[in-house]
Amino acid sequence: MEMTSAIIKAASAIGAGLAMIAGIGPGIGEGYAAGKAVEAVSRQPEAKGDIISTMVMGCVIAETTGIYALVVAILLMFVNPFGA
Repeated sequence: MEMTSAIIKAASAIGAGLAMIAGIGPGIGEGYAAGKAVEAVSRQPEAKGDIISTMVMGCVIAETTGIYALVVAILLMFVNPFGA
């Protein structure tokens, strides 16, 4: 019984670490979006408001992936799903 509990805790920790790898995608995507927004504003400064609002909305949607991964990692670390 003790060994089973240790294996479940180790698997939960590994799963939480793997879940946090999902934070890489939103970081790269938001950086890319911000860079392209700067390029767009430099080419067409009069459209700055529309460009920035569209970029912020896209970054918010992309960030939800990272937040979901964080929630899954926290659940795996602190909520014992298997009761061991």
